[in-house]
Amino acid sequence: MTLIIPALTSCGGGPKGDMPWIVDRFDDIKVIRYEVPGFDALPLEEKELIYYLSEAAKCGRDILFDQNCPVNLPVRRTLETVYENYKGDRTTAEWKALEKYLKKVWFANGIHHHYSNDKFVPEFTEGYLLDAIETIPEEKFGSLNSLRGEVCRAIFDPALYPTKLNQKAGDDLLLTSSSNYYHNVSQAEAEAFYADMAAADAGNPEPVSYGLNSQLTKDDAGRICERVWKLGGMYSPAIEWIVYWLEKAQAVAKEPQKTNIAALVSYYKTGDLKEFDRYNIGWVKDTVSNVDFVNGFIEDYGDPLGRKASWEANVNFMDTEACHRTEVISDNAQWFEDHSPVAEAYRKPVVRGVSAKVITVAMLGGDCYPATPIGINLPNADWIRKEYGSKSVTIDNITYAYDMAAHGNGFNEEFVLRAEDRERMERYGKLADDLHTDLHECLGHGSGQLAPGVKGGELKSYGSTLEETRADLFGLYYLGDPKLVELGLIPSLDVAKAGYAKYILNGMMTQLARIEPGKNVEESHMRNRKLICEWCYERGKADKVIELVKENGKTYAVVNDFGKLRDLFGQMLREVQRIKSEGDYEAGKTLVEQYAVTVDPELHKEVRDRYYALDIEPYGGFVNPEYELVEKDGRIVDVKISYPADYVGQMLGYAKDYSFLPNIN
Repeated sequence: MTLIIPALTSCGGGPKGDMPWIVDRFDDIKVIRYEVPGFDALPLEEKELIYYLSEAAKCGRDILFDQNCPVNLPVRRTLETVYENYKGDRTTAEWKALEKYLKKVWFANGIHHHYSNDKFVPEFTEGYLLDAIETIPEEKFGSLNSLRGEVCRAIFDPALYPTKLNQKAGDDLLLTSSSNYYHNVSQAEAEAFYADMAAADAGNPEPVSYGLNSQLTKDDAGRICERVWKLGGMYSPAIEWIVYWLEKAQAVAKEPQKTNIAALVSYYKTGDLKEFDRYNIGWVKDTVSNVDFVNGFIEDYGDPLGRKASWEANVNFMDTEACHRTEVISDNAQWFEDHSPVAEAYRKPVVRGVSAKVITVAMLGGDCYPATPIGINLPNADWIRKEYGSKSVTIDNITYAYDMAAHGNGFNEEFVLRAEDRERMERYGKLADDLHTDLHECLGHGSGQLAPGVKGGELKSYGSTLEETRADLFGLYYLGDPKLVELGLIPSLDVAKAGYAKYILNGMMTQLARIEPGKNVEESHMRNRKLICEWCYERGKADKVIELVKENGKTYAVVNDFGKLRDLFGQMLREVQRIKSEGDYEAGKTLVEQYAVTVDPELHKEVRDRYYALDIEPYGGFVNPEYELVEKDGRIVDVKISYPADYVGQMLGYAKDYSFLPNIN
C-alpha cells in the first residue's frame, strides 16, 4: 500500500564489469553500489544521528529472515558456516552452485525468491552439502548440528515450503504459504479471530491495526493466541538492540524527532499498537527534520491476509534541490483531488497534511535490503491518513544508481518498436518515472476516501494489488495532464508519452521475464501493472489504443493513441476507487483474477528468450555504505562514509555483527 517497486524496463541491467555501480552478478540478480551525495556536508549532529539510526536499521535483519520462513535462519547459518570453513576445491561446479544459492538466500532474506515467492531449486546435491559439512569440525556449527536434517529437507524437498506467499483463490492461504506469520492456524480460524477483535472495536474512529506486530499461533491447550513482537516477547533479542540504537539516536535528535523516537521505543517495549499510532501521528506531522527514518513492522504484502507486517528500515535525509517538484505537487494536492475522475462522494473534500520530498537514502535494512522500493508513502492506517495526512518520499540516489547501472544494456533496441518512442524514452524516461513515482506516492495513496461504515480491510488478499493499482492509475492519469506543463514540472506532454509507452510495454510484456515458465503472476506490484495494462488493452481494442504488433517474428506492445489511453486510465481509476471506497470484495476479486494473474505461455516464452539473450538481470539490489565514528580526546568529531564493493563480505559481516536471534523462534 505504501511503496513502489522498480519495474522491469530500460533500467534493467548493465554491461559486465560496469564499475563502480555493479559489484556482483549471479542468477537473475545484479548487486549495485549506491552513493550518498551530500553526506559529508551535513552537520556533525546529523551525521551522528544517521550513524545510530543506521545501526538500528541493521539490527532487525534476522527478524525478516524468520518472518519469511521458520527455517530461514538455520539454513542461512549452515550455509554461511560451510562457506567460511570449507577447505575443499572451490572451483567445482557444485561449489559454485552452492555459493550462488547462498547469495540468493542473502538477497531474498530466505529460501524463497524475493519477487516470485517460489522456493529456490538448488543446483547442488544433498550429498555434496553433507560431504562438505563433514569436512568441517562440529564445533563450528554449534546448535546447528541438531537441525541438519531439517535444513536439508528445507533445501532439497520440493514439497516442503514450496511458496512463501500463496494467493490462489480457493486455497487455504495460510496453510499453503510458508511465511512465519501464522503457525498451525487455518485461514478460517485467523479470519474469525480478527473478526471478533474488529467487532469489539466497532465504532472506534481510531481503529487499532490488530495483528500487525504478532505471530498468530496456538497455545498448549489449542487456544488461538498471539506472540507479540516486542521487548520480552517474540524477537526480543533483536529488538533489544534496535531499542539500544534508537535510544542512542534519541539522545542526539532534536524536537520533534526526539519525542517521536521515544514513542517508537515505547512501542517496541510494550508492543502496544496504540503507541505505534502515537508514533505515526508524530512522525507524519514532523515535516522539518532533515534526517528521517522508517523502522518497524510496516508493510503487509507478505501476509496472504494483508494484516501482519514485515520488519523494515530506511535512513535518509532530504535532497533539497530535487524537492522542488514534490513541493509543487504537494502545494497543489487539493487541485488534483478536486479534478480526479473518481465519483465526487469518494474524493476528499479537504486534503490534509500531504508532505512530500525527494530523499537521499543513507541506509537500507530489513525488507528494504538488498532490494528496495524507490518510493514510499506512510503511514498505512487509513484513519491517520484522513486526519493527519501522509508523508511521501521518492528515493533519488537509488533511482540514479539503477539508471547508471542500465546504460548500454540494449533493452530499448530489443523491445521498443518505434524510433520515436525510443527517442522519447531516452530523453524523458527518467523524468517520467520520477514524476509517476511522485504522483503515486505523494497523492495517489493519499487520495480518495472510504464510504461510511467501510473500515479498509474488506478487500482481504486482493487489497494490496488493488491499492497499488489505484495509486498507479492516479499517477498515470495526471502524468498526462496539461496541469503538469502549467506547473513547470514537465516541458511538454511528450514526457507522458514516454511514461505511457514504457509502462504498457512493461506491464504487458517485459515484466514477464521475471516469472518462471509455467507460473502465474503472484507479486502484488506485478499484478497491479498487468491488471492496468490488460484492462486498458481490452477496453481500447476496438480503437487500437494499444496494439500488439508482430514484426520479424517478434511481438511489440505499442501505444497508438495516448489521449484515449489516458481516458482509459481515468475510467479505471474511477472503478478501482469505487471498489476500495465501498469495500466491494467480489468486484475487486473479479478484476484481479480476470486481468492480473494468468500468463500467455507463448508470449511468456518469447519475452524470456529475448530478454535473457541480452545478458542482463531482471532484478537489482544494493550493498550499503559503511559508517565509522571518528573520535578525538573521547569526543565524536566526525562520521566517515565508505562504499564497499564486496557483496559477500557485507553479508558475512552482517551475519557476524547483527545476528541476534536463536535458530528457531
